[in-house]
Amino acid sequence: MRKLNILIVEDGRSQREMLRDFLISEGHRVMEAENGETAIKMVLSNHFDLILLDYKMPGMDGVEVLKEVKKINHEIDVVIITAYGTIETAVEAIKVGAIDYITKPVELEELLILVDRVSERRGLIRENELLKQELGKQGVTAEKIIYKSAQMVELINMASRVAASRASVLIQGESGTGKELLARLIHQLSPRANKPIVVVNCGALQENLLESELFGHEKGAYTGAGTRRIGRFEEADGGTLFLDEIGELSPAIQVKLLRFLQEREISRLGSNASISVDVRIISATNRDLEASVREGAFREDLFYRLKVVAISLPPLRERKEDLPALLDHFLEKFAKENGKNIRGMTSEARDLLLKYDYPGNVRELVNIMERAVVITRDDYVTVNDLPFKNDLFAEAQGNRGFLRDSLEDLEKRLITEAMIKAADNQTRASEILGMSERMLRYKLKKYDLKN
Repeated sequence: MRKLNILIVEDGRSQREMLRDFLISEGHRVMEAENGETAIKMVLSNHFDLILLDYKMPGMDGVEVLKEVKKINHEIDVVIITAYGTIETAVEAIKVGAIDYITKPVELEELLILVDRVSERRGLIRENELLKQELGKQGVTAEKIIYKSAQMVELINMASRVAASRASVLIQGESGTGKELLARLIHQLSPRANKPIVVVNCGALQENLLESELFGHEKGAYTGAGTRRIGRFEEADGGTLFLDEIGELSPAIQVKLLRFLQEREISRLGSNASISVDVRIISATNRDLEASVREGAFREDLFYRLKVVAISLPPLRERKEDLPALLDHFLEKFAKENGKNIRGMTSEARDLLLKYDYPGNVRELVNIMERAVVITRDDYVTVNDLPFKNDLFAEAQGNRGFLRDSLEDLEKRLITEAMIKAADNQTRASEILGMSERMLRYKLKKYDLKN
């Protein structure tokens, strides 16, 4: 793990020294501050990867310090330490930029897991910076994919690694998550970048039309085929063929696609002649293709040929860390396109946009931001410019009682529900909860949740 520069901000001397000695023993570089004012001065003159910040201190409290730290350097990760284990505390801190919280008395094993997670994230961010520098040298850009979260950094890095090969790639994800953008990025990073990427939506055409679209046809192959037509495979020769909605293919076309993947040859409709083509296949689906295989709707041999490398794009609700950058990007983009001088959005509008789950994913976010920019009459986008304001306000009112629950009670309940859903499989439960298996094992032990 990468060693971190850590600042401990804690007014209790014994607590501060205990944390310092432990983190130094783990190889990290540690500095200390006993109040918020001193901490801010240290942030101005030093580089820190992580700040462990006590919530309740004399003078400036933890949230006030957090806000100032983020103004100075929004890249610093901050973990709140609190003896006041309520959801209000955590929500307030995370809302202004904390990545997590830990309760007093601090358990060192839990702290180490948090620090390791920050270290891993920092390593991924650095790896991604180096990747972007290298892409810049090659004249390649991933500008259209807006991201900051560690999981997207890792995903983009994976895409860059597989791009150099000719292996088939299957991109899985809900509608609107950006599967075509990722396919284009893989093509752009590949040795085939100077050749075309040809896009076909397999769900948009009837079977006979799709077959002709993909493989082409000879004159007279069917009624209305008055001339020979070159198909998408031949158009993509030397480049990449992106097959969106691959799960919609009919059994007959599945057979022809399998033949290409095995022999690297196709035949036009109305001809038995084989044509060799050099095409890399990237496919995408929002379906559970494994379930389709089990049901007999999709060929198992084709499935494994298509998913030599599988990449899963997370839905937007699972990468909320990317939301601020996405909102700012599309606000600026649509303001510029519509010739409007919009300075930003109100805090109420921003809060609603950050809380919303986006069932339509990035595609829905883009639509919401374009609509808001177009209809607003103000210098700032307001809640009145958003299509879902009333629903979210009602939901927020209904959740007030829920916010009074203690963090530990809520955490126990969520972990128990996840373990039930996962049939006591800790790997699956950790995926449901979005935490590492190590952290889940620790929480199960901490809360004595054996069954």
